[in-house]
Amino acid sequence: MEFLQCISLKAAQDLVVRSLKRGAAGEEKVQLIDAAGRIAAQDLFAGENLPPFDRSTVDGFAVNSRDTFGAGEAVPVLLSIVGQVAMGEPSLQELLPGQAVAIPTGGMLPSGADAVVMLEYTEQMDTDTLLISRVAAPFENVVKKGEDVSSADVLVKHGQTIQAQQVGILAACGYSTVPVYKQLKTAIISTGDELVAVSETPKMGQIRDINSYSLGAMLKETGCIVTCMGIVKDNYEEFVRAVSWAAKNSHLVIISGGSSVGARDYTVKAIDALGGVLFHGIAVKPGKPTIYGMAHGIPVFGLPGHPVAAMMVLEQLVKPAANFLMGKETRQQGVTVWARLLRNIPSAPGRDDFVTVHVKIEENSYVAEPIFGKSGLIHTIAEADGVIHIPAEKGGLYTGDLIEVALLKNWLREEEAF
Repeated sequence: MEFLQCISLKAAQDLVVRSLKRGAAGEEKVQLIDAAGRIAAQDLFAGENLPPFDRSTVDGFAVNSRDTFGAGEAVPVLLSIVGQVAMGEPSLQELLPGQAVAIPTGGMLPSGADAVVMLEYTEQMDTDTLLISRVAAPFENVVKKGEDVSSADVLVKHGQTIQAQQVGILAACGYSTVPVYKQLKTAIISTGDELVAVSETPKMGQIRDINSYSLGAMLKETGCIVTCMGIVKDNYEEFVRAVSWAAKNSHLVIISGGSSVGARDYTVKAIDALGGVLFHGIAVKPGKPTIYGMAHGIPVFGLPGHPVAAMMVLEQLVKPAANFLMGKETRQQGVTVWARLLRNIPSAPGRDDFVTVHVKIEENSYVAEPIFGKSGLIHTIAEADGVIHIPAEKGGLYTGDLIEVALLKNWLREEEAF
């Protein structure tokens, strides 16, 4: 397959999904406290009712609501106090007409009671006599059995990322461990004779390795376990050995650089030697020379060496693939806002373009200012607040267009909120 035989972004995304097996990373059980942020490997059912009994939401007296009809401050209802509900103990007493039982918040309603009167609307004449000055509606101040959660409810769906707030309800239903998909082992290889480690001072003609860190950080945010294999120089045999080792020890391999058509760009040759290239070139900007294939049956992405291009392609292709391999059912949606565009943005029809923007508020609405720059300029994404997508069928955007912006960071300061 030759470079410039570009396929569309949508075709590339579909091809990647078809070549992968959902949940290929495997499953494991983790302690409940470690489940937040992980992907559920099966539907997690409640299995029991919450609460498991009718319970009071206030301190007061459990009554039969019919016994309070007609009660008022001028003419209170008189009831007999026949006991007290103990907190954390079953209520075995049966309430008869004209009777009331003292009950704490969270206490179990006794049989025959269907409401609780708050202490504020009661007065004890003596230890056995209660005056009620307000009507209680049926099930007032009561949470009924199963009202919070029914035993058949699905607490977390298969493929859903478990949120921190869901851990509490899992605990309430007795989950001490949770079945989740394993985190994806991902290897990142940076290539190029011009690259040096971040700890080194580059000589003339050299640059520090940016992509191992920026791409690794993005994949860690997705939930991957990232191994940065360092820099592999432009030597074919060394390159093949590195890719082969990465494929045998990981679920996903990312190669940064070497995806163009130069004489020393070995990514295509290495993937071909270890499995096969499925596409080389996608109709996007930035990111056109992207490669995808298999090595020892493991998916391998060859991303452009330019940092912004590599990060854009990772967001659009690699992260969805990683989520798929970890069993996630749907693509994770980031935070987006709608904004008015402040400048024209040209775009070639037939190509998906991704443009970084500044976002701010003017007159209580969002506006977006494009950040134009070459894909090798890291500041264009480091300073950006968001990214806009110009689909292949559009020939650019115009000043004043209402556009959707995918936010890259929590840029909005409290004093700017509206």
